[in-house]
Amino acid sequence: MSLPGAVVTLGQFIISRQSDYPYAKGELSRLLRDIGIAAKIVNREVNKAGLVDILGAAGDTNIQGEEQKKLDVFANEQFIAALKAGGECCAIASEENDDIIIIDNEISRNAKYVVCMDPLDGSSNIDVNVSIGTIFSIYRRVSLSGPGTVEDFLQKGTEQVAAGYIIYGSSTMLVYTTGFGVNGFTLDPSIGEFCLSHPDMQAPLDGNIYSINQGNFVHFTPAVKEYIKYCQEEDLENGRPYSLRYIGSLVADFHRNLIKGGIYIYPPTLKSPKGKLRLLYECNPLAFIAEQAGSKATNGMQRIMEIQPTDIHQRVSLYIGSTKMVEKAEQFIEATKLDLNKSI
Repeated sequence: MSLPGAVVTLGQFIISRQSDYPYAKGELSRLLRDIGIAAKIVNREVNKAGLVDILGAAGDTNIQGEEQKKLDVFANEQFIAALKAGGECCAIASEENDDIIIIDNEISRNAKYVVCMDPLDGSSNIDVNVSIGTIFSIYRRVSLSGPGTVEDFLQKGTEQVAAGYIIYGSSTMLVYTTGFGVNGFTLDPSIGEFCLSHPDMQAPLDGNIYSINQGNFVHFTPAVKEYIKYCQEEDLENGRPYSLRYIGSLVADFHRNLIKGGIYIYPPTLKSPKGKLRLLYECNPLAFIAEQAGSKATNGMQRIMEIQPTDIHQRVSLYIGSTKMVEKAEQFIEATKLDLNKSI
């Protein structure tokens, strides 16, 4: 137990919580520590990105058809290198790679865990100095031994043993959960350590911020259009109209709403009828954090963490944030379904 006012580093905190997972025997703790080390390296490059030739496009596209940025590639390489060196992970699924990355060496081949990650979320904001982030999710493998397999990743979000994100902003924070609450750590550059700054994070039950790319309004479903109109209506007694806040980096929008209260929506559109965000390495980890902080995450009809993945790059819709706001959005979706059934 730390003394009142004493600084608690990420490493110290992880070790102190090791008893939460008696079966892990320290592997999960070391894995989380490896992610923290890679985050510091990426943070260093993010902070000096304007001074070196690391901004701009790398001349390639990822599996999603999105142009890869140089910093995307660097972040991906750093997290992969850290996870390979740590020896606690047998395979990785990354947004930047078409297939899973199998770590088939003597140390890692029989490791207990696999990691899903979006190494640099919000890459469209890299060149304009707006907050970006990293999202990660950790599962116990389902295959018993040997090299990791795709099946190890195709697990429901309810099977996650840990998830988190790093936000590279005015300060750099690492927020994570192992299913026993949510804790946030801010990087102190003077000592090079993530220090506990936001213990036991709890999201407001309600809020007055909605985050959505309203430029796509014409392509939204009727239910989403009606919910947006509801958010914009004047109702002083209930705190409306709400404020529209949309950064365009999922981590940044989620982080703000987690602290201040609000809802983030990435709905289906005509262009992306199943939604655009990836289930394994964006939606599931943030849903795990949201629920541990008292929030809610659904695809509009189903709890995100109960969706059965069928592909490592599977896309879904996302409604995530303050419980009352998500439930109100779901009411609009349900009402639209009922209206459609009546008209058939």
